[in-house]
Amino acid sequence: MTLNRPGLDRRPSAMSGPEARDARLTLSLSGTNLERAGDYNQRIVLQAIRLTDETTRSDLARVTGLTPPTIVNITKRLIDMGLVKPAGRLQGKRGQPAMRIVIDPDGAFAIGLNIDRDHITLVTLDLAGKIRSRHTREIAFALPGTVVDHVRDILPGLLEEGGVDRARILGVGVALPDDLGRISLPHRPTEYDAWDDIDLGALLGEVLPWPLHADNDAASAALGEVHLGNGIALPSFFYLLISAGLGGGLVIDRSYVRGADSRSGEIWAMPDPARGEGANVQDTVSLSALYARLEAAGHDVTEPDALVEGSPDREAVILRWLDDAADALVQPLIAVNCLINPAAILIGGRLPGKLVDGLVERLNARMAGVRLPAVAPVQRAGAADDASAIGAAIIPFLDHVLPSESILMQAGR
Repeated sequence: MTLNRPGLDRRPSAMSGPEARDARLTLSLSGTNLERAGDYNQRIVLQAIRLTDETTRSDLARVTGLTPPTIVNITKRLIDMGLVKPAGRLQGKRGQPAMRIVIDPDGAFAIGLNIDRDHITLVTLDLAGKIRSRHTREIAFALPGTVVDHVRDILPGLLEEGGVDRARILGVGVALPDDLGRISLPHRPTEYDAWDDIDLGALLGEVLPWPLHADNDAASAALGEVHLGNGIALPSFFYLLISAGLGGGLVIDRSYVRGADSRSGEIWAMPDPARGEGANVQDTVSLSALYARLEAAGHDVTEPDALVEGSPDREAVILRWLDDAADALVQPLIAVNCLINPAAILIGGRLPGKLVDGLVERLNARMAGVRLPAVAPVQRAGAADDASAIGAAIIPFLDHVLPSESILMQAGR
């Protein structure tokens, strides 16, 4: 499948998603060739244009360190591909006025799908990084067939609303928790194990007929933060994703670090001694745990928006949960600070902003009383509540047109 303009290839590789990237990154003696170097330079120039409202070829040469003739050739290709466009001449300077160059938001699109135990979210993203349309359905433990039916129903209207050209869609990123069908949470039905080892390509191929890139939801949210949130100012951070469960993501020098088995950031599984033997942090720090407390106290709350307003009794349950959640996170954050030394610890996900701010305040107060060589500030993540879906939508851009950590590496044969 190709786009209707030269040079932009959407063909899926033999492996899509983290496996393909990890395979390239494990080659400690990986070289490159002129084709890959040229592709990388083109991606760098495109990214430089994306990060400015407008620029010129001379500015691009200065920022990237590439020669003016190289910049001329690359920008011509990018214009031919429909990814950038000229925006007139820059007036007011001596000599020939320089051509202004801007990103073409309609040059490429991607779809992000986040499947979780309490919701399904779809977003469309354009090349400039703008969310063109979004839709979230609050649904508990949606089965695979339900997800397919929902995407089939929602996608046409979502593309129309966002003005998305199907022929310019690079791919679909799918974000979902690891072990989606295995980990037990309150009210999980037995049939939910249908998600175990499911083939997402076979499941979604009919309703999402583009290259598919699947990743962990916390990893996707962290990638979204790198490209559209605090990551622009913070090159290294640890991301806490609070949704139906609890996830974590480690970013070092703006690259997501997966670990030997692609299971880094599994903060949910760390023990919580305060809750007794066998308890883990996720048993306290998750929306599922908060909903369970509210249900036990006689309050019917099943979606995040309903957490913001309520009776004094319900607010008391939420405040107690915030205190307990902060206590449960202290030891894990001590480990994160001592072993990783991030610039910040960011909290994102589906927890309403008011509650995130309350948790941030409590964690900073508790961590201030711990004697460590260095303590990273805890703060609210900059990306939206749909961080996992947005981050998933970024993955096709990274695999096809934007610079990534692995593009220069050649996979062995």
